[in-house]
Amino acid sequence: MAIRIAAVGDVHVDEDVVGRFRPALEELPDKADALLLAGDLTRHGTEAEARCVAREFGGLGVPVIAVLGNHDHQCDQVPQVVGALQEAGIIVLEGDGVVLDCDGGRLGVAGVKGFGGGFAGRCASDFGEPEMKAFVRTTTESADRLAAALGSLDCDTLVALTHYSPVPDTLAGEPLEIYPFLGCYQLGQAVDSAPTALALHGHAHHGSERGTTPGGVRVRNVAHPVIKQAYSVFHLGEDLDQPQVSGVGVGGIQQTWS
Repeated sequence: MAIRIAAVGDVHVDEDVVGRFRPALEELPDKADALLLAGDLTRHGTEAEARCVAREFGGLGVPVIAVLGNHDHQCDQVPQVVGALQEAGIIVLEGDGVVLDCDGGRLGVAGVKGFGGGFAGRCASDFGEPEMKAFVRTTTESADRLAAALGSLDCDTLVALTHYSPVPDTLAGEPLEIYPFLGCYQLGQAVDSAPTALALHGHAHHGSERGTTPGGVRVRNVAHPVIKQAYSVFHLGEDLDQPQVSGVGVGGIQQTWS
């Protein structure tokens, strides 16, 4: 039996968005074992916006697991944002993980916001000015936290959840000039450091849906502007060496992706 994961990112909820996702979300107990939110839950990272997210994505009948995005940090109210989400029962990850008991087995989700930096051959380096060193240090520390979280989970199926992308594949469609601000190769290395079945991220609104890490882990960009639906559903098979990853759009037709 497969584990079914619903996912979406970059919903940018404020008062005017409340109610738009809810009709499709109410169907989740019949479609998925859990919902993963890949950051940028709010527009500006205010507590008021986070309470709107809580109204929209809380109490769905399935566990909801989230990471924050860059928008959720804008107003420097991260503790208040996290508190509002947690009050609604939403699990917020940042360098840690959670294991859920699903009908298809134990699902482990490790999450971190991530950071930019770029990809192999075209990336920032820990050299020169203190500001550049601090930038790359943030990237490295975030990836290290993801790797540690992935390695700590005792589960049957392992999923990595980030906001920033771990691969350049899913950025195709974005201007090349901003790739370093959309993801970093260190996150991909973290994903490959464990038997990860699937990596999910958002952030790249004009990117592409599918990618693969150097180690062969399937990566999916679930930013709402990319998937153009309330969420996508992924079916993960039991064989972690050759995981079946399929996607189901809301009201759509199931596809199996090789």
